[in-house]
Amino acid sequence: MTSILEALRDNPYPGRLILLARTLDGDLTAGYALTGRSEASRARRIEATPAGELAVVPVVPVVPVVSAVSAVSGGVAGHDALRHYVAATADRRWTVYGNGEQVAEVAGRLAKGLAPPSALEDLDYEPDPPICTPRITAVVDRTGRRSWLGAARRPEGGRQSTDVTVVALGELAPGQAVLLSTYHSDGDSVSTARHHLDLNTSAQDADALLTDLWAALDPRFRVAATAFAPVTGVRGPIRHARPQS
Repeated sequence: MTSILEALRDNPYPGRLILLARTLDGDLTAGYALTGRSEASRARRIEATPAGELAVVPVVPVVPVVSAVSAVSGGVAGHDALRHYVAATADRRWTVYGNGEQVAEVAGRLAKGLAPPSALEDLDYEPDPPICTPRITAVVDRTGRRSWLGAARRPEGGRQSTDVTVVALGELAPGQAVLLSTYHSDGDSVSTARHHLDLNTSAQDADALLTDLWAALDPRFRVAATAFAPVTGVRGPIRHARPQS
């Protein structure tokens, strides 16, 4: 089985990625990473919010970060939805993380009682033609430890509509991981990633998983990454590629 390092060596510009692994200590561990080519995409960081979430925000903040629940109902003026968003949130039952404002929407649907497959339906890819970046989302049941991956993508043909795939993941054994990225790219030519990857990891815990993930990201493009235990929340170590103000 392919390692995280090997998978990202073959995909040096993955865009944004979500990772779910069972580290060798037996814990379920989530990972999230940002990469960027433009200065605007690189001028971001991941930070913990007062609401107990993780948000992707500008290096020089321009607007306050809203919580996932309030983001469902509108957001704030001047907020750049494609680059700044709540990336991970948890309530008493569910942990949700992903690459855009759909994290807030999915969290809101789950809070209203929808099951994960239904909460992950009817999402759209990002309005950023010509790439049309997929929306990728992970949901973890904090009580039963079941998990799901969702991806909203533009079809490869001429259709403008959105195709949504939802994968109910089987139980991961220690040393196993799944990774879903927005892109498969060498850094010049960009195409959308079409499926998740089954990988292995030798990481002992969340700190080691983040170390491995960070080392696997191409230094030309890496921006920020984090790892956390989704059954206990979304707080964990965070790394950034540039000094933080």
